[in-house]
Amino acid sequence: MKHPIIAAGLSVIAGAASAQAPVLTVYTYDSFVSDWGPGPAVEAAFEAQCACDLQFVGAGDGAALLARLRLEGASTDADVVLGLDTNLTAAARETGLFAPHGIAPEGLTLPIAWDDAEFLPFDWGYFAFVHDVALADVPGDFEALAASDVSIVIQDPRSSTPGLGLLMWIEAAYGDRAGEIWEGLADNIVTVTPGWSEAYGLFLEGEADMVLSYTTSPAYHLIAEEDPSKTAAPFAEGHYMQVEVAGIVAGTDQPDLARQFLAFMLSPGFQEVIPTTNWMYPAALSPDALPEGFGTLIQPAQALLLSPEDAAARRDAAVATWQRALAR
Repeated sequence: MKHPIIAAGLSVIAGAASAQAPVLTVYTYDSFVSDWGPGPAVEAAFEAQCACDLQFVGAGDGAALLARLRLEGASTDADVVLGLDTNLTAAARETGLFAPHGIAPEGLTLPIAWDDAEFLPFDWGYFAFVHDVALADVPGDFEALAASDVSIVIQDPRSSTPGLGLLMWIEAAYGDRAGEIWEGLADNIVTVTPGWSEAYGLFLEGEADMVLSYTTSPAYHLIAEEDPSKTAAPFAEGHYMQVEVAGIVAGTDQPDLARQFLAFMLSPGFQEVIPTTNWMYPAALSPDALPEGFGTLIQPAQALLLSPEDAAARRDAAVATWQRALAR
């Protein structure tokens, strides 16, 4: 038995050592830090090698991250922001709040080339409308969806990266006809939610026939729930790609630790967690390492993706077009 005074002294020493561990604060989206998201496993794996305290802070959905960072400016507590995508990286870069990461990424398995001094990818996927396999007369493109009685739930493009992705999807597929498509879709939309979690929850509760999500979403039901009742509708126009990224905040007081985290983000300890927690394709993991259920997912006939600069240039006008159509 330890002497109580010695034990107390050891406790104080241990507490002091723990208090001196550097803290790395990572802003991310809410679903990433949920109990079923990647956050808990990533935190445990990184802390096992960094001798630090990794603290995730949920900040709404993906697009809300940039809004929060802009609001906080140089006084932000964030060291790293994880969960922006290529529709937002040009706007994020313009804030001047991100620093070059200085990492030469190796082993990327993205279907596109990657060259970005400020942002590194951690996963990717394709937007899609998810529905029950029992749904009759599933629309095969946006025009068919607009002409149908199928009800949908979507996300707000001002706060949600899927919501913004849907805008860019229609922009990329239809260009000058985007307004016409939105006018046709307006009466299909049951509601617009701030983020993905709320929208998917409404779909699962039966509030709509389809929900804007990802081609990979049915893998969750198949693998985690052994439920094959969900699928994604293949659209003839192709599907818009999302690449999610992380970047180092320029004002961080832990630049080396932040860079260590981004390097870890591309390692197996992070990447192997993504398929069955974030339910996306990992950015640096061989397709052969994906769970078996991923082989059942639809594969878009065409991948659509606007450059970060093009997406930034179109964003305000696309949001305005969306608002006008839904206000009628």
